[in-house]
Amino acid sequence: MGRSIDASELGRRIRQGDRLALARLLSLIESGDRAALECAFEIPVADDAQVVGFTGAPGVGKSTLIDAVVASLRSEGARVGVLAVDPSSPCSGGALLGDRVRMMRHVGDCDVFIRSLANRGHLGGLAAALPAVVHTVAACGFSTLLIETVGVGQAEVDIARHADTTVVVVTPGMGDAVQTSKAGILEIADVLIVNKSDRGGVREAVRDLRDMLHLKPRSPGGWQVPVLVTRADTGDEVGDVVLALREHRDHVAATGELRRAHNARAIAAFESYAVVRLFDWLEKVLDSQHGRDLMERVGTGELSPVTAADELLVNVRASSV
Repeated sequence: MGRSIDASELGRRIRQGDRLALARLLSLIESGDRAALECAFEIPVADDAQVVGFTGAPGVGKSTLIDAVVASLRSEGARVGVLAVDPSSPCSGGALLGDRVRMMRHVGDCDVFIRSLANRGHLGGLAAALPAVVHTVAACGFSTLLIETVGVGQAEVDIARHADTTVVVVTPGMGDAVQTSKAGILEIADVLIVNKSDRGGVREAVRDLRDMLHLKPRSPGGWQVPVLVTRADTGDEVGDVVLALREHRDHVAATGELRRAHNARAIAAFESYAVVRLFDWLEKVLDSQHGRDLMERVGTGELSPVTAADELLVNVRASSV
């Protein structure tokens, strides 16, 4: 497709479910192509598309759970998109693709779209391209879009700004429950899941989480956060998860919170791309002669890092006047 993008033609193909057009546009979005980013947000999205974020510490079984949820949704005829935000390779900067490996049974299904996104060190563990990717995949006619985060602890709360429904996954054991509370992700949970129910301590984990929910501020619109128990590797109780996702979707739509979530998602996209642009600008400033001189003086101990940063900003302000 090159660098020249016919937004109307590409948008038409994506709305018709053209997966090739979708994949090509997503590749351009991830590469930072500005025309692709603008094109993405010009494509209309159906109001009934639900974006669900799954978060939780590494090892709780998010990928396996999402795989089971996809299977359940597909048994009902839903078209499903999956975005797995993977850690970046330290060598190539690309996604490590670990989560796609766990969802191989859906690869041949034309009504399931799975894509890995490299987080590329982005703050919060989410890919900088995520807002545009979410918008574009939803525009391709997928009724449900599932996002899996990297699982990097407290920064995982960022997923709530990109999703209509946030699912927090833990495993049995008091340690996980306490860490969930400390990380603050309990407060952004719309659905809580205790996965790996074959382990001991399930009842205790459910009890602890329900006790913690009493300390949580009341959810907007009065939503009561359910605590579900699943065993994703066998699919046990996954139907309850799908039901909870639907109930939350209906609830936020009825109370007007869905519109608020969509507005928040648009603001999150603006902030994300503003930060990217600022970092791009900062890299150029640091690579200027003045920036390199300051770095050399900091390296030799002539200037403190704080003084050098202040001097850099003063120079930038003076040059912009």
